[in-house]
Amino acid sequence: MTDRGSARRAAHRPGRALVGSLPPRPRGLKGRRAELATLEAVLAAGQVARMAFVGGGGSGKSLLAAALVHRLRGRRAIAAGGAFWLRVGGWDHRTLLQMVALRLGAPREPLVDSVRQALLARGPTLWVLDNHENDRAMARFFEALEGTPTTFILTARRCLLSGVAVFPVIPPLIQARRTPFPRVRALTRLLRWNPLALDMCDALVAAGAATPEDLRVWLVEQQVARVRPMVHEDDVIEVRLVVDWAWRALSPQARRMLLVLAHCPGDHMSAASLAALARAPGVGGRRALAQLRRWRLVQEHLPGRFALHAVVRCAVAPKGTVPAERYFAHYVALVERHPEALAIEQSHVFAAMDHAQSLSSLNKILRVEAVFD
Repeated sequence: MTDRGSARRAAHRPGRALVGSLPPRPRGLKGRRAELATLEAVLAAGQVARMAFVGGGGSGKSLLAAALVHRLRGRRAIAAGGAFWLRVGGWDHRTLLQMVALRLGAPREPLVDSVRQALLARGPTLWVLDNHENDRAMARFFEALEGTPTTFILTARRCLLSGVAVFPVIPPLIQARRTPFPRVRALTRLLRWNPLALDMCDALVAAGAATPEDLRVWLVEQQVARVRPMVHEDDVIEVRLVVDWAWRALSPQARRMLLVLAHCPGDHMSAASLAALARAPGVGGRRALAQLRRWRLVQEHLPGRFALHAVVRCAVAPKGTVPAERYFAHYVALVERHPEALAIEQSHVFAAMDHAQSLSSLNKILRVEAVFD
């Protein structure tokens, strides 16, 4: 992953907050009641200040974190100063600190002192650092904020950090050998209790797009039970095969929307931007997005803002390409026309800066920098 710290530092202006609103309260969270009660008690008692939810792709880490945050927001000892959600990926520690500074409206320099003073003044805050990838950067980030009244929850495929309480996340109900989705009970073992794959199958059956037997036959024909090496942590065969089944039945517009989301270098995007980038305007585009939502192939991080789960992204990305220039042209023009959109579209503008720098295009770099003035 490229180091985006320099681009962000050049582009940010004080007081402009990165998008990091809490996701909606999870619905239909099944089989996690005991886990949530245990985690809430541990954090409420002040026994740990840093916890990592670690598990495989689609195991439910982010969903569990979202549910826990909504339960803890009323705890004054934990979140009197607010609860925040940041998607951190592999960014360097200075970028992480700047993200926090921007969320708190703190000056950017001197960076560490500014963030520490803002956190001390605000009181207890709760932060979810979603999709953690860079242990070295996270260690330096935590070291810089040691002694502040902050509680951190990481979600990660793996976490090799000392001083962090690791909580393994596995598919719910697997230990009890119970099915979380009765409608697709026959697929539970075949899909090895993977919550993401089962959720999509449940949606397909509920929408009348398939029967459990249709999906079972497909999964068996595609050798879902075969032992094979994974390319990386997001290469989850159970999810990939369900996506492959759905792909065949999707409209061309819906397929293009999935490809746009799979190759998007920024974060979540609006329905209007998704339709424009996928070249799916009007009624056809609205129907395509409705289909993707019904089949639970997309996530709605914020109302009207869409993205793909990392595992679904991995399954979709090889099916086609979307030129990086298309994202650059769309988002830079969007913020030029509507400067007020910068607050919600910042991740896309940062990605545009990365694109301009990768091309060593001075005109593009200056154009992106101008939208921050």
